This record gives sequence, C-alpha cells and structure tokens, in this order.
Amino acid sequence: MFPATTYTSRREKLRKLMKSGIILIPGNDESPMNYPANGYRFRQDSNFLYFFGLNHPGFAGIIDCDANKDIIFGNDVDIEDIIWMGVQPSVKEMASHAGITETAPFAELDSYLAEAIIKGKKIHFLPPYRAENKFLLKSLLDIKISNLKEESSTDLVKAVVALRSIKDKYEIEEIERACMTGYTMHTTAMKATKPGIYEREVAGAVEGVALCGGGTVSFPVICSVRGETLHNHYHGNIMKDGDLLMMDAGAETENGYASDYTRTLPVSGTFTQKQKEIYEIVLKANTEAIKAIKPGIPYQQIHLLAARIIAEGLGALGLMKGDAAEAVKQGAHAMFFPHGLGHMMGLDVHDMEDLGENNVGYDDEIKRIDQFGTAYLRLGRRLQEGFVLTVEPGIYFIPALVEQWKAEKKFMNFINYDKVSEYLGFGGVRIEDDILVTADGCRVLGKPVPKTVAEVEAMMKS
Repeated sequence: MFPATTYTSRREKLRKLMKSGIILIPGNDESPMNYPANGYRFRQDSNFLYFFGLNHPGFAGIIDCDANKDIIFGNDVDIEDIIWMGVQPSVKEMASHAGITETAPFAELDSYLAEAIIKGKKIHFLPPYRAENKFLLKSLLDIKISNLKEESSTDLVKAVVALRSIKDKYEIEEIERACMTGYTMHTTAMKATKPGIYEREVAGAVEGVALCGGGTVSFPVICSVRGETLHNHYHGNIMKDGDLLMMDAGAETENGYASDYTRTLPVSGTFTQKQKEIYEIVLKANTEAIKAIKPGIPYQQIHLLAARIIAEGLGALGLMKGDAAEAVKQGAHAMFFPHGLGHMMGLDVHDMEDLGENNVGYDDEIKRIDQFGTAYLRLGRRLQEGFVLTVEPGIYFIPALVEQWKAEKKFMNFINYDKVSEYLGFGGVRIEDDILVTADGCRVLGKPVPKTVAEVEAMMKS
C-alpha cells in the first residue's frame, strides 16, 4: 500500500467533486475455479484499490459526502479461518492503513444504505462488471440486475476518470516497477525463443518471471507465431525457422499496477529481409508517435500519424499505392493496421475500461471516428501531464480480411492485392512501449526493452 495520506487525499478529492450523497464502492470477493475452496488468484477491484488500498476480499467502502466520513464494511476472521489462513489483521487494523477509523461488519452495510435511502440521500455507484457484485447491488439497492448499468452514477464515473487519469508519484514509481519486470519478461523471451520448441515453453518462462517479480501477469500472455491474430492466446504451435513470434506481455505489481510491452521476434534469431522491411516500418511508426507525444495533443491525431507512416512504408514496398494521407483518410491502411495505437494504463492494463472506453478515452471535444480499424482506438482525447499510455502500432497480414476486401474490390486504388498475396502466411509485427506524458513531452517508462533489429538479434544471440 501507499501512505495512508494518499488514500485520504484521493477520497477527499472525490468528495469535493461529487459534493453530496453516498459513494458505494464494493471490493471484489473470492472467485471459485471449480468448487468454493479452490479459488482463482484474488484480484481486488481497481477502484476499491485506488480509494481504499486494501487488497483483501469481502470488503465494501463507503465515502459519505454528507457526513464527511469514510467506512470500511468487512468481517474479521474466525478460528476456522485462522486454521487454514493463519492469524490475520483485524478489519480495523487494515482500515487504519487507508486512513479510516470507522469499520463495521459487512451485514451492517444493508441497514446503513437503507437508512440513507429513507432520508432521501443519493447512492452513487459505478457500473459493476462481476456477477457477485451485481447480485450484491441488486440486494442492497433493490435495482434489477439488467438496470444496474443504466442506474449507475454518470457523475461518479466522470469524477473517478478525472482522478485516476492523472498518475501521482507513487503510481508512477509502481508502474516503473511493473516495467522493470516487463523488461526481464521480454528479454527472457528473446533468449528462450528458438526453432523446435512450443510457444508455451516461452510463455511459461515469461509468466514465471512475472511471478518472481512479486505479482503476476497484467493480462493473459499473448505468445504466438500466428501474430496476424491480434490477441492470440493459443500457445500450442511448435516454432520453426522463418516464423515471427509475437510476444505481448506485461507484469502486474502486488499493488495492482501494470506494464504492457510487445516485441516481435525472429524465431531463427535473425530477421529475413522481408521481415526486416515490415519490422522497420512498424518501428518507425512507434518511435515517431512517441516523439509526437506531449500535453494538449489529441492522441487520435498521433494514431493517424502512425497510420500514415505505415501507409507510406507499405507504399515504398509496393503493397500500397497512391497518396498515403488520402489512403488513411479513407481507411485503406486498416487492412494492415486494424486497431488503435494505444490505451491508458495504470491499475488496469486497459485503465478504467470497466467504466466505459468512451468515458476514459474520449470527451465532448474528441469523438470516436466511426471507421473500421480507427474505430478501435481506445484513447483519442487530448493528452495531459500525468497520463500513462501505450504506443503499439502494428502491421498484419490477415488472410480472411485480405480475401474479403479483395473479393469486394475494396480500395483497389490504394492496395496492391497481387503484391499482398506474396505476404499471406507472414503473420504480424507489433511493437509496444509504455509512456508517461510529462510537462513538456513524454518519457518511456522502464529500462528500454530491445527493439531495433540489431538490439533484438543481439539479445536473442546472448
């Protein structure tokens, strides 16, 4: 946890933004794998972590704007729990680490809220994403599960996004820790990748590094020689000479903060000429996009810059043709780059995505572009100092998409389908880094993970 003053300050800022009513933030509970005593690794709700910091199941937090007080509702363990878990700190002891003095058994949450509702107080809650918390809110607030998203507090969503978007010094330090583990994960993958072994052998080594770092992976590892599938979690292919291995993986710290890197590796240890040419285009899109990051610039604009660099590079190879800027404007580039340039990152690898992508990545000024590929950009709004985000351009040769667009004679004036057919089976290339927006530009977080052709090949040979 961070110092108690961090959490009291966050709650006070939220109270000032909300002004009145009662803010209810349920934590997460244990989730069984196949029977109650055999659970998945516990992951606390990120909003509960942000405002209360307690990484423990079975809690709920109240921020009472009207009474100017905070309460943790949760149960102390009994002797049967102690037999299996050992001696545990009391709820009051744990709450004190978050700067909270008032606690109560979890069963009293119902009566506390019922009394507030009778008095006409507004209960603010965020849209729930876990089934158990949906049932909890239904029980506490007498709202149909199907209506919970609609009845959740828009004002609270906006306030939480405003606070969590700007990372403080403790958060940046924690993300840097996740990035340092991410560096080791990816350099381990570079050293382990070779022909004749399964993808899962590399994926397992990488996940082990995350566990050794004191946390876990920040999302299921993407490790595949079929990189044309953007989020490929299948690890059953045997790698062979000529393959490209896409490794998209990050670490999560004990406090819940994430890193997220992607590197694309030649399984043989050396890029072929064709692989190198595509890789260099993606690398240029990555590095030029990073150079363009500074406060006040819409990230949507930087995405379009990266898309133009990709279109220009593919044009030089004969895969695209015509004016690159016009190709991007019409969306022809998206056959090769069908996703967004990046997303916010922090307590969640896709930060605050449970609150809605448009609420986090867009605003009244910057709207999502309704065009295939660009529509998947998660972050489009103007950047601010303290944002942490990813930069992850890519080029992919997706046979089904190529065949569909070719059959539809789509963008024939921008795409050279005969040349593209020579690349089917190539896979994909993606390069991703984690970036902090600073007062006058940006900073790449963590120790630089090898990403030039020479650096990647050298690390693979080391």
